[in-house]
Amino acid sequence: MILENGLVRTMDPALPTARALPIAGELVAGGVGTHETALPTPDVVDLGGRCVLPAFTDSHVHFPTWSLAQRDVRLEGVTTLAEALERVRLHPRRGAWIRGTGWRSPEWDVQPTKEALDRVTGETPTALWSKDYHSLWLNSPALALAGGDLEVEGGVVERDDAGEPTGVLREEAAWQFRARFGAVGEDEWVEATREGMHIAASRGVGAIHDKDGWLGAPGIFQRVAELDGFTLRVWQSVPYERLPELEALGVRSGIGDAYLRVGYLKAFMDGTLGSQTAWMLDGSGVRITSGEELAEIVRRAARAGWPLAVHAIGDRANREALDAFEATRDEWAPRGLRQRIEHAQCLAPEDVSRFAELGVACSVQLSHAPSDRDLAERFWAGRTDGAYAFRSLWDSGALVANGSDAPVEELDPLAGIRAGVLRTIDERPPWHAEQALTVEQTLQATTVNPAWLAGDERRRGKLLPGYLADLVVLSRDPLECPPEELESIEVVATMVGGRWTHNPPPWD
Repeated sequence: MILENGLVRTMDPALPTARALPIAGELVAGGVGTHETALPTPDVVDLGGRCVLPAFTDSHVHFPTWSLAQRDVRLEGVTTLAEALERVRLHPRRGAWIRGTGWRSPEWDVQPTKEALDRVTGETPTALWSKDYHSLWLNSPALALAGGDLEVEGGVVERDDAGEPTGVLREEAAWQFRARFGAVGEDEWVEATREGMHIAASRGVGAIHDKDGWLGAPGIFQRVAELDGFTLRVWQSVPYERLPELEALGVRSGIGDAYLRVGYLKAFMDGTLGSQTAWMLDGSGVRITSGEELAEIVRRAARAGWPLAVHAIGDRANREALDAFEATRDEWAPRGLRQRIEHAQCLAPEDVSRFAELGVACSVQLSHAPSDRDLAERFWAGRTDGAYAFRSLWDSGALVANGSDAPVEELDPLAGIRAGVLRTIDERPPWHAEQALTVEQTLQATTVNPAWLAGDERRRGKLLPGYLADLVVLSRDPLECPPEELESIEVVATMVGGRWTHNPPPWD
């Protein structure tokens, strides 16, 4: 087919725009920008003046978890305990558990407790994840399942003045509870993930860097592929704790096919801002992995052929992670491993330039900056000049890739692009406007840079001959749209591998 009568933004500086895009099978064909093509009697798609870009990549998403959360109690935006309880009370019951996500309590008038939750859930076990997925709010029937066995290294069990659990678990304590008592059946994971792929396609997403490998997501994705075929491409993480198994099998980064590849290991340095467990230079927060421990992980992973994605929120966590990559650079850099730090939310000024100097990528979430501004001002007072420092990182030469961290934020690349440009999501002025990116930079962070991180820079992220025909059709050109009107842009259609995955033409 040929897409014509619109504007094609290739994301390649040598040929930035074109008026026609020929597609043959799964690939962009020769003759980009002209109607001269070797395609025999091609179908012609009239773009009607619309804009075509490479399909978006979400560089940090917990995809099965986000998919499942579409079915759960949603507590985003709740401002009081009473409002949260009312949403739980009204949510339709489904299955043996009540599940939910999205609460953020530091500014609530009353903090969450098991007793409060008991009033609206009765004897049904209930588990509600915080917005950052690092805290879990349980009712009494759910807590009773543990029989008092809640303590775990790297975890926090909140207790009242009498020493009794309040019902809130943080970090490893929360994750271990889910693994032991709140596991979801594979059939439900598969059904939710199938639904999630359709939603992602409707938002222009053609690829993801998934972080839910520790939930067994590769098996989930394989079942989805057997049932439906894929509508997006997955670059899958594996928890670094599984490295011995990978070594024993001789499996290296990149194994898989054009739609599902296992690519990198995931490690944690600390917790999060919202749960007040980010590891900070002032000594506060929770240290999950020390710099020395991470260095050993990086060395072992490098010898086995695996890059790392390292979760680091606080300024101490980021410094320790950078120190570990610096100490081991002679082992991983010659192997061409593309290392990355996830989030990089709070940085000491002297650490900003180290990402580019070391060749460590920043996998950030542009939408986090305006969403987290109140918490950052409260908990990181005096340090917000180094928080969400996207422009400083970009100007230093660091490779910046954009994701959503869904379900922490919504899986919506256009919303992330707006947040990166405007640095606000409400009527308030931009937060640290000096850290805003240009539209072009946000687009590169959501197309070209994620493809490089996945080793796909020669076949994805641009619309050039020989590249995969993964694209999104937008109602307006983001680069010609005034910033205040970015919200008016809509996803018209999405294509992956030459197949329409959302809303095939013709369009009105």
